[in-house]
Amino acid sequence: MTARALAAAPFLVSRRDALVMAGAAAATFAMPRIARAAAPFQQPPLPYEESALAPTISARTVGLHYGKHHKGYYDKLNTLVVGKPYADMTLEEVVVAARKANDAPVFNNAAQAWNHDLYWMEFKGGPAAPKGAFADAVKRDFGDLAGLKKAMTDTGDGVFGTGWVWLVKNGDKLEVVGLKDAINPLPDGKTVLAGVDVWEHAYYLDWENRRTAHVKAVLDDRMNWAYVSERFG
Repeated sequence: MTARALAAAPFLVSRRDALVMAGAAAATFAMPRIARAAAPFQQPPLPYEESALAPTISARTVGLHYGKHHKGYYDKLNTLVVGKPYADMTLEEVVVAARKANDAPVFNNAAQAWNHDLYWMEFKGGPAAPKGAFADAVKRDFGDLAGLKKAMTDTGDGVFGTGWVWLVKNGDKLEVVGLKDAINPLPDGKTVLAGVDVWEHAYYLDWENRRTAHVKAVLDDRMNWAYVSERFG
């Protein structure tokens, strides 16, 4: 082999190796990728900016409440349902099934995930008046909207410790119930129309210990009663 050929040989070998390596890489990328299984339950996006509920509910409270507490319930629920039939259910079905099975860890996290989904949605669009059949039901069962708000505020005052104030439709009748901790009326077969969170993390940064004032302000200044009307309908 000539000196010139010897000098060219390393380059030729390197190029050949490079071509082989490139072909192997191309084959690797051409192979089908195995999709990563997504968590079965996904927290919905907040339907507005964190500052949208201020001053009734501050951006700081929303950030912590949505970004830490609500997210935490979803994160924990997804670890609890791995390999269980719950993973193939809707969130509502998990709430009902876990309650029936006395599966407290799954129920508590599924219920709180669902409770907060409704909580954030019922404020979307800002305050609005009841309409249609719901407005008629409010007048029939509470006299007027002020009567409904008073029933919900008084009920919130009576919930000891943590819990929720729920407005539900039981048949065609409206009812207000206060329930402890994560419990909601879904397992009782009632239609949940609205809920006010009376856990301290929902109001303490803004209202300190004035829970009743917080509930009243939420009902007066944040609740979209038109959205509640749609749920009733």
